[in-house]
Amino acid sequence: MSFFSRLFAATTVACTAPSPADEATLVRARDLMVAEQIEARGVKDALTLTTMRAVPRHLFVPPSVVGEAYDDHPLAIGHGQTISQPYIVAFMTEALGLRGGETVLEVGTGSGYQAAVLARIASKVYTIEIVEPLAREAQERLERLGYRNVAVRAGDGYAGWPDAAPFDGIIVTAAAPTIPMPLKEQLKDRGRLVIPVGEEFQEIVIVTRRGDSFDERRVLPVRFVPMTGKVRQ
Repeated sequence: MSFFSRLFAATTVACTAPSPADEATLVRARDLMVAEQIEARGVKDALTLTTMRAVPRHLFVPPSVVGEAYDDHPLAIGHGQTISQPYIVAFMTEALGLRGGETVLEVGTGSGYQAAVLARIASKVYTIEIVEPLAREAQERLERLGYRNVAVRAGDGYAGWPDAAPFDGIIVTAAAPTIPMPLKEQLKDRGRLVIPVGEEFQEIVIVTRRGDSFDERRVLPVRFVPMTGKVRQ
């Protein structure tokens, strides 16, 4: 049993409102997650770190794995999808370069955790999930938890969200074989797209728009579930 699982062993966080003692356990778990998994690996952005300490990750995972919510690995959330490792969520959030008040697009809502992280920094978050049951569950969860600045749509994220564009930042949480051009085109000038690219071997790529051109930097080897839909055609 992991250290974080032991922290949760005496709590009832999956089904009921936590007691003050349980809440203290959750805060400690998040603080340790940030210190040992995120800051220790080089994430420095204060907004990202503050947000990772605040968002209740245990409420975005299935009850069967809630004791692993703050552990250093991804978790299955059903329908062949995962919630990313905490470090990767923080790394990709920092890579967007947000300073507060931006409009952001996420492709791959999953359980809604990354959207919740973004929503505490950005003014408005648009998020698209191709698996309709996950989209419905994430929308209900985000609304229930009070994230009023997040709009959820079920559909293929390849084409982005044209009627809400342009975006200050776009984040993709599934690996694409190539970078979808519609996502690039929906960036504001100097906006950033953060996306895992590749098949067996994947890397996070940061795309920065500069007028009509796009700079690309490959920054981190990763392993994500594959992006599906039109990007595979």
